[in-house]
Amino acid sequence: MLTLRSSPTSPFGRKVKVAALVTGQLDAITVITADTMSADDPLRRDNPLGKIPCLVLEDGTSLYDSRVIIEYLDHQAGGVLLPRDFTARLMVLKQQALADGIADAAILQLYEGRFRQPDKHEPAWLAHQGGKVERGLKTLEANPPLASAMPDIGVISVACLLEWLEFRFSTLSSGQYPRLAAFVAAINAAIPGFAHSKPKG
Repeated sequence: MLTLRSSPTSPFGRKVKVAALVTGQLDAITVITADTMSADDPLRRDNPLGKIPCLVLEDGTSLYDSRVIIEYLDHQAGGVLLPRDFTARLMVLKQQALADGIADAAILQLYEGRFRQPDKHEPAWLAHQGGKVERGLKTLEANPPLASAMPDIGVISVACLLEWLEFRFSTLSSGQYPRLAAFVAAINAAIPGFAHSKPKG
């Protein structure tokens, strides 16, 4: 049995869970909620960076971050998350990188509000991160992914990002990104079980 240390709300952890779901590996993984702020959490033993997600293999070897875990899951599944054709693979990896980058910037915005008092907020820093999110979403809105029952990791990454942004910032409800909202509806319809890992709380 594999162990995934993650969080119910992490878009990166969800990306791993969805990848495991569509490749038929989710039943072989025990998901354990990790406390990234606790020095006593086993997460820091398995990942010295104390970051999630972290996948612990049966022999005790740990893999991190989500992109490395995806490589492992794709290898175990025989190569369905990442195309073998080099040009196609680059495009999928690029889409994954864009989704991850948007998530990173949005998380930094969230942490600014969570860990700093309002009078300590740095407007220029928040605007810098917000610009990344806005430009990234405009790029995706102009060319949204295609939903399917067996999506590649670029499509999965975007889907998990968008539902996390909706959870944290009501991004899709704003009406600014109708094509991305339609994509999210389509991916939920295409993948039975996708909604089970939706962030909540």
